[in-house]
Amino acid sequence: MNKRFFLISLLLLVACSNGEEEKITQRLSAADVLASGNVEGFLRASEARRFEFPQDHAAHPGFRNEWWYFTGNVETPAGRRFGYQVTFFSSAIRPEADNSCLENNAWCTNTIWMGHAAISDISTEKHMAAEIFSRQEPGLAGARLDPFRVWINDWQLFSTGNDFPWELEVITDEFALSLSLAAEKSPVLQGSNGLSQKTPEAGNASYYYSITRIETRGQIYLDGQRHEVSGTSWLDREWSTSALGEDQTGWDWFSLQLDDGKEVMYYQLRDTNGNAHPSSGGNLTSLMGTQSAITPQQMRLEEQAFWQAPDGKQYTTGWHMVFQENDWLIQAVFEDQLMDVTFQYWEGAVEILDTSSGTVVGRGYLEMVR
Repeated sequence: MNKRFFLISLLLLVACSNGEEEKITQRLSAADVLASGNVEGFLRASEARRFEFPQDHAAHPGFRNEWWYFTGNVETPAGRRFGYQVTFFSSAIRPEADNSCLENNAWCTNTIWMGHAAISDISTEKHMAAEIFSRQEPGLAGARLDPFRVWINDWQLFSTGNDFPWELEVITDEFALSLSLAAEKSPVLQGSNGLSQKTPEAGNASYYYSITRIETRGQIYLDGQRHEVSGTSWLDREWSTSALGEDQTGWDWFSLQLDDGKEVMYYQLRDTNGNAHPSSGGNLTSLMGTQSAITPQQMRLEEQAFWQAPDGKQYTTGWHMVFQENDWLIQAVFEDQLMDVTFQYWEGAVEILDTSSGTVVGRGYLEMVR
């Protein structure tokens, strides 16, 4: 969702100076940073484009921000369940045409990369998060085709060709994962034919597609044990040059996979009063992969349960979602799935329940930024 360009925009604070990265000394606030940002010299998402695959799985130079964002729910043969998140963010700190420092210093870079990874161990209600930062040059991070690869140091997403199947490998101090990914549906275009408008202003948008159902198999390594897992993942891909509007302060993003084969993506942008912003929106993807838009006028979201983080921020862990003929409860599998990293936010696994019967009808992921 657009949240990814919001988060990646924060990387502009990690700018290069004489070939050296400045050290982040305190937690950063998305709301404070994302109301501004230099867009001069960068490409803008200002009109619809033609998407081509697998080419669009790779990087899009000229835009300021880009990410590859995976979330998923998997389990062992014995039924032990895990949620996971892995994200590769890139942010250009100067326009592509400004390559003066690159001519004289192989270590100087135009692009900074950040990775986030997390595991939610549902049986123990333990959430573990990790992050990594790197400059792109000289080959420390990047995204390419022939063959397809996205990497930040030893975190990597790769293939023997350019399209699926893909391999995802991440090693952190607390956990590791090695997953094989096979798309069960073709990419779907979010927003209006892939142009996802953040505010009414021209150019304040992203190019956005998702792969809403990905067969997932592999291993999770945790507490000295190897767990064979299988399940379903979701990929979000966006690139843009934009920032939050002055009247936007946060968001709630849902990626929901129903047992009947449908998927829902919906993001609720929040205004300065904490209410739903008019630029909110989403899509319903059918079993056969066709889409229908979900407008803010069609969606009713009611907050029902809350969890308070140590810093006092409150996150909604229980929702009542109603749109079209759908009436669901969206519940966090456990409350504390806080991404306690440089840019703090809540992201975790959820269950989808039929409101009338209480039956679980699907699983998904929820992200909240306050």
